[in-house]
Amino acid sequence: MRQVNFVVIFVICLALVLFGIENTEPVPIHIIKGVQVQAPLSIELILAMGIGAVFAWVFSVWTRVQRMVETGKEVRVRDTRIQELEEDVERYKAEIEQQRLLPAAKTVVEEATTEAELVSQ
Repeated sequence: MRQVNFVVIFVICLALVLFGIENTEPVPIHIIKGVQVQAPLSIELILAMGIGAVFAWVFSVWTRVQRMVETGKEVRVRDTRIQELEEDVERYKAEIEQQRLLPAAKTVVEEATTEAELVSQ
């Protein structure tokens, strides 16, 4: 992928150089009413492309930040849900353990009572 990126960047830079060589005549730029700057056409277009690239980069960073914020919120919600489910599992394990102990306790009590009945007879 890096080779493809390098080739694309190289071709764009080569095209800009060739474009700059062919378009050297000065052209006026009207920035504000009454303010005018003269520069070669190639410089103006390269500058405009650079500004556009910077805006595209800023927009890309902004959307990435928004995605990270949304993902962070989703992760926090999932973490709290996982914590709740883990607590539920622990509670259910404790309930199951208590249910296992109760019949065992009954059998111990029953054995003791039957032994007591045998001794009393």
